[in-house]
Amino acid sequence: MLAFLVCTMVGLDTIGSVAAHGPQGLVWMVILAAVFLLPYGMLVSELSTAIPVEGGPYVWTKLAFGKFVAAINQVMYWFSNPVWVGGTLCILAVTTFQTFFFPLPGFWGYLGGLVFIWATVLGVLAALNIGKWIPTAGAFVRILMLGFFVVTAIVYGVQHGIQPLTGSAFAPSYLGFIALVPVLIFNYVGFELPSNAAEEMTNPQRDIPFAVLRTGFGAFILYGGPILCILLVLPAKQINGLGGFLDAVKAVFTVYGGSVHSDGTVELSGAGAVFAGICAAGFIIGLLTSGVTWSMGGDRAQAVACTDGAGPAWLGKISPRFGTPVRINVLSGILSTIMMVLARVLTSGDGQKYFSAALGLAISTTFFTYIAMFPALTVLRRKLPDLPRPYQVPGGRIGAWVVSSVTGLIVLFTVVVLLWPGFGVGWFGTSGSPDDSLPASFAGQRLGYTLSQVLPLLAIILVGVIFFVVGSYQLRKADREPDLIS
Repeated sequence: MLAFLVCTMVGLDTIGSVAAHGPQGLVWMVILAAVFLLPYGMLVSELSTAIPVEGGPYVWTKLAFGKFVAAINQVMYWFSNPVWVGGTLCILAVTTFQTFFFPLPGFWGYLGGLVFIWATVLGVLAALNIGKWIPTAGAFVRILMLGFFVVTAIVYGVQHGIQPLTGSAFAPSYLGFIALVPVLIFNYVGFELPSNAAEEMTNPQRDIPFAVLRTGFGAFILYGGPILCILLVLPAKQINGLGGFLDAVKAVFTVYGGSVHSDGTVELSGAGAVFAGICAAGFIIGLLTSGVTWSMGGDRAQAVACTDGAGPAWLGKISPRFGTPVRINVLSGILSTIMMVLARVLTSGDGQKYFSAALGLAISTTFFTYIAMFPALTVLRRKLPDLPRPYQVPGGRIGAWVVSSVTGLIVLFTVVVLLWPGFGVGWFGTSGSPDDSLPASFAGQRLGYTLSQVLPLLAIILVGVIFFVVGSYQLRKADREPDLIS
């Protein structure tokens, strides 16, 4: 379970995005760890131990707000994974391969994306007794690869010096906050994913709280170390969301063979090229296992919802051979493929533009679901007061209310600044233009960016409504009630 959560929460795709905003990213990491990560971990620990059933987040939302809300919420939670796998993870994997191995022009870029997407699907399709080793391997590769990068960056700093970081660069600002809060909070979510397969665990009530605590601390360290190293070895103007981590890898691995030219270009040779290639392969494996673990949780929860009448029953079938929801897994792969093709076509192959749009959409679809999930803690305290709770958020009703309110408001604010970058800039004496907060690849294209976020969200909500209508019709036709907790 610890390995599963490490793969879930240490998503390598956002390291460059945080580093691109400079040293204040580290300060906001610390602040958000205290005001979001800690209460979020407590909230999930109570819900997952009080209601340790398959499809946990769907069931929590259903019990709190009814099946209609839960159905739409769950479709958004599930849909965020094909968006993420076919968007952010896919473009990063292909870019990494091209950077460290050989180019994939035209058709070959599409083929590389298809290989990555369907390798993810195969990992999710694997029987649970086999598939559980994928996050274990992913966690090991992450720790090894990021640790090796940090050590190499220290050696590089000793040999070549480091970039000066002034105290003022660490000063938190509102502009920095609205730019960083989406990716930082995205780094910190995923505690609820194991609860989607709670009935596969031996003792979820004992294991989940400990895994949450350990993973929260581990995620903070595994993010903070590499981000600090990137800031120390690369000039600020060279760091961007798509290539920041990869550029830093290339630069620091010159200590084993290669050189950094005066114009900033890097040439690797000998052992430097070999070690960088190994690190790049580890990075791609890390991206792949992130996609597998999130899809494992999201797909299984969607299958549970379909079985419960919140979607087409046909999609909820669990394969007796594999013990996994094969039909929903394959549909996720098809949606990821469509996402990849659409993103490449609509952005004309602009990798950074593709990355920015896909990352924003993946975060917003995920966070919309938390807007309903987090208040479920206080609602279920009121509706089910006698339910045994092996772990409870400290502070009684007030503690539960504070935890739900703080986390809920943060994710709500995050959704707002994703849909309208620059929200609040120029208010109450703050300086700057809201348009300056648009992703660099969408500079001067607010309408284009907004449409890239809002239209897919509306389409996903419509799918959720359709799923609910179809599922409800099938239940009435069969004249039965689902077997799940009600």
